[in-house]
Amino acid sequence: MGNKLKGKDLIKLGFPKNNSINIALGQINRYRKREAKERILEEAKEVLLTPEKFQGNAIWGKVAEGLVKPVEVKMHQLKNTRVPFSIYGKNEIDEQAKFQLYDALKLPITVQGSLMPDAHYGYGLPIGGVLATDNAVIPYGVGVDIGCRMCLTVYPIPVSFLKGKQHQFENILKDHTKFGMRETHVKKNDHEIFYRNEFTEIPLIKRLKDKAYKQLGTSGSGNHFVEFGTVAITENNDEFGLEIGEYIGVLSHSGSRGLGANIAKHYTYLATKQCHLPKNVQHLAWLDLFTHDGQEYWQAMNLAGDYAKACHDDIHSRIAKLIGSKPVAKIENHHNFAWKETVNGKECIVHRKGATPAKTNELGIIPGSMTAPGFIVRGLGNAASLQSASHGAGRKHSRRKCKEKFTKSDIMHQLKMNDVTLIGGGIDEAPMAYKDIKKVMANQQELVEVLGTFTPKIVRMDR
Repeated sequence: MGNKLKGKDLIKLGFPKNNSINIALGQINRYRKREAKERILEEAKEVLLTPEKFQGNAIWGKVAEGLVKPVEVKMHQLKNTRVPFSIYGKNEIDEQAKFQLYDALKLPITVQGSLMPDAHYGYGLPIGGVLATDNAVIPYGVGVDIGCRMCLTVYPIPVSFLKGKQHQFENILKDHTKFGMRETHVKKNDHEIFYRNEFTEIPLIKRLKDKAYKQLGTSGSGNHFVEFGTVAITENNDEFGLEIGEYIGVLSHSGSRGLGANIAKHYTYLATKQCHLPKNVQHLAWLDLFTHDGQEYWQAMNLAGDYAKACHDDIHSRIAKLIGSKPVAKIENHHNFAWKETVNGKECIVHRKGATPAKTNELGIIPGSMTAPGFIVRGLGNAASLQSASHGAGRKHSRRKCKEKFTKSDIMHQLKMNDVTLIGGGIDEAPMAYKDIKKVMANQQELVEVLGTFTPKIVRMDR
């Protein structure tokens, strides 16, 4: 059987005595260990003779790369100076988050950086950190929840219905939204995303397909939510043709579920194996986009982002059917992702970990908390912020701190004062855990302009 295949078998075939043998054994053990040894050796011989034919191949591509142009595994040192950067709302951001950015600015691959006014400490890049790099992608610069995003749909329904039909709206959220690790929809919907090549060509993704299918249209735990609220359009605009006034809206916040988490874990591990960094910045290990793993992560990350969008589309289409209305506008944006963008005339990889893309005229939604308004915004394309804005109000207190500081009755008092109904939600997501969204918005007036607001009224979160 394939799992008995040893390094000496590959040496007999003519493999050079270098890392290509370890790579080949690793790939075979991971993806082909149940297959006959003879068959694998036949394929391995072919790879050895014509490696260029196998470059890009899901299983043998990495072995071919090891034979043609091996990835250089080495220790990288930080530079002594930081690349250009900007910080918005500096006085509202904790020092730890700033120092995380300062370290990232000294990576040999970094071109420019920025910190949004909702920033706080995270793993690798701070939450609210934006980093442009040269042909390299940092899995922890994207984050664990790849493609985590906001989606707002606006309905032509009088706002008074939120009070008059409160129980119906509550029941829609209770019965037809699913949260956390275990809840899934009884009736699963199919989606074109499951027919993408990545689900057949990338071995890791292939294994995650069933889980992704089951979790479509569900939301994560933590700060993920689906909520009904009031949309107030305050500016005339052409983008979605809504008149100034009030509407009912549905806002959701979630990401790519188990699919994204597993992709992040796998490629972060590969990055740390190839890219050795000083201990304090080891979470910032990167993958070179010219390598097999870099290319594969890029494909997997983009799939996870599209899957996150598919989840939101499923959530919103279920709700639209239940309320019997078609949305008149939809505003959505990723905030844990990496894009190829031009920075100072050069193509770079721009990581936004907890930051909203804000190119000129690009629409986005920046939520507050469950008792504070969110803002519908239009980007101003500010180059110093790497065309980015905050992704929310940002945490003021850690989850642990919230549990020490607040009680359930504190939360109930806040909800009552703001006339908000909460289904689920733990103490770690108390409205008081978050910064003042109005201050955050005041600190980014040069990044976005406000077109309207969304005020939550019925909120559903994981229990």
